[in-house]
Amino acid sequence: MSSPQPAVTFEEIRALIRNLPGPDLDAATAAMQRERQLTKPAGALGRLEELAQWVATWQGQHPPEIRRPRVAVFAGNHGVAARGVSAYPAAVTAQMVANFQNGGAAVNQLCESADADLRVYELDLENPTADFTQGPAMGEEECCRTMAYGMMAVEMGVQLMALGEMGIGNSTAAAALCLALFGGEAADWTGRGTGVDDEGLARKIAAVEAGVAANPQAKDDPLEALRCLGGYELAAIAGAILAARVARVPVLLDGFACTAAAAVLYKADRRALDHCVVAHRSVEPGHTRLLQAIGKEPLLDLGMRLGEGSGAALAITIVKSAVACHTGMATFADAGVSTREG
Repeated sequence: MSSPQPAVTFEEIRALIRNLPGPDLDAATAAMQRERQLTKPAGALGRLEELAQWVATWQGQHPPEIRRPRVAVFAGNHGVAARGVSAYPAAVTAQMVANFQNGGAAVNQLCESADADLRVYELDLENPTADFTQGPAMGEEECCRTMAYGMMAVEMGVQLMALGEMGIGNSTAAAALCLALFGGEAADWTGRGTGVDDEGLARKIAAVEAGVAANPQAKDDPLEALRCLGGYELAAIAGAILAARVARVPVLLDGFACTAAAAVLYKADRRALDHCVVAHRSVEPGHTRLLQAIGKEPLLDLGMRLGEGSGAALAITIVKSAVACHTGMATFADAGVSTREG
């Protein structure tokens, strides 16, 4: 984080979650009515039709518009990484941030292809969170300030947000979060992440079990789960999701770690992610389980597990295509095409 953020408390965040704006039903109705008039059989464009209506509903306007999509990648380091839960050292987080800044990562190419603006947010990389197997990863003020920092990524004029993360060890944090939020066994949520071997996977599972055991309060309160078991980048993602809802900006979520951060809000209010679409299904086994828990069907299933917002950036093109069809196609009346008899 580049500068101190105003003090925020969990109680203020809970109040924000309780008062999130709902869908714009007028925009939703206008989108539905236009969809029925377009020169195609009803439902012929499948989820593209749903996406166009989703964008209109959460932008609060019809016709929907996506001229300024943004990809926000939050980067943070985790104390639990010192336990050998990743195939890569924690130093890779900063190295990859430099790669993003130099235009050399996959997400850079995907953003260029989608004509999307990429912003990368470093979150005190030299000072990782505490090792959550020994107690909370963050203090409440620390967690809240990081959420507030994430909120600032949602700037005026952005019409679609795609969220992603970078952080060695964050698939371990995501697994621990999911175990606290949804129960089950540590092995249910824990995968190989960056490619750990069998011994590394065993260390990950043990760290997830130990983390939840060391932080029993995480099972009772989703914000406490985020504080105790999450990381800076995951807290920032949760903040960005909240700010996007308030600003009426639809959100594309990336893979397992990003969706785990979002799930914190879902556990606080099941409507909190209605403005979010999950871009893709990660190969991480916990992601499928998590998608079922929060009732989300991903747009893509391409065997990806990269993180860094790559799946969300890729999905921008699909959402833009959905909006283009919705706004650009002729109606039956415009084109002089006969409607279905009946």
